[in-house]
Amino acid sequence: MKKKRIVTVHSIAGLLLGIFILALSISGTLLIFRPQLDALQTPAIGPAKTTGIKLTIDSCYTIVQQKYPHAVMSSCNIPSGEHEPFSFSIYDSSYQAGAKALQVFLHPQTGAILQSRGGSEDIRHNFMGWLSSFHSSFHAGKTGEWLLGFFAIVFVISLITGIIIYRKNIIAVLLFRKAAWRKSNLHQLIGVWALLFNLMIGISGYWMQRYVFKKEFYQSNDWVNTIKPSPALFYNFDSAYASLQKKHADFTGYVIYFAQSKKGKTAIYGSNATNAYIHSKKFADVIFLDSTGSISKTRFINEISGDDRYDIINSQLHMGKYGGAGIKIIYGLFGISSALLSITGFMLWVRRRRQGK
Repeated sequence: MKKKRIVTVHSIAGLLLGIFILALSISGTLLIFRPQLDALQTPAIGPAKTTGIKLTIDSCYTIVQQKYPHAVMSSCNIPSGEHEPFSFSIYDSSYQAGAKALQVFLHPQTGAILQSRGGSEDIRHNFMGWLSSFHSSFHAGKTGEWLLGFFAIVFVISLITGIIIYRKNIIAVLLFRKAAWRKSNLHQLIGVWALLFNLMIGISGYWMQRYVFKKEFYQSNDWVNTIKPSPALFYNFDSAYASLQKKHADFTGYVIYFAQSKKGKTAIYGSNATNAYIHSKKFADVIFLDSTGSISKTRFINEISGDDRYDIINSQLHMGKYGGAGIKIIYGLFGISSALLSITGFMLWVRRRRQGK
């Protein structure tokens, strides 16, 4: 009787997850390769079109501001090589009334505007951005975020009940015993071999979404996005960045968030070469500049609290951003296992219902 109840819980959990886990598994697997896939929709700079001399960030900022004089200049991705364009994120009334970000790409040598596209709402030109938003909220705002937290809990329950049901066969599957490796056991085989990975994905996914179960999540937000044109840079950014690198030689910047007033701080996100392998190479560390270009404070990974550091590591583990091609391939192979579990579990449920009849 006890086993029957556990099987019932496992079945209900699987049926509740169903299509959602299938969609999350496929979208999550594709997002592992987001930079490579997104490159198909962003301009590439061929070797024959480069001069070897990269424009300054100050020059690029001025070019974009001249093109969009009424825009909020939000951020800039620093290209890592001469064959990558500068990418600015701005808010301009010419696109979605300024409610959504517009991404502008510049040639790193000529400063020519190569392309502009929308953000997560622009599925035609920014499919990976759209997919990322789908994976994090189903494009359903707070409702979608809450569903993700709920499904993460159900997913973990499904895995735990699966362990209990198939516990006697786990060793046989891992040791490739012939009796366990049958076509009818496909759901069990996938579940066992991908068990640790899926537990990690489920638990880390819940941890990332745990905020939806706090009362602050349900409080109304009265914030209204207003378009106020950004001022010119208050100082020579490239000179300030060169001084920064002399003081922090191990630091490499990746993205700049520009201050919108002299009271604000310009934030440069990046990573120190001495950081542990598990930490993000793009957003682990932050250096803040004041209105004169001087360093006002730092927020390095080793300076933050243990809880904040754990959140960063948890996010890295869930998204597989801490490794190279090998890690991405492993995540891709195991990532699709959740979709296969959803499909084979449903087939198993249908087969049992037919046998019951």
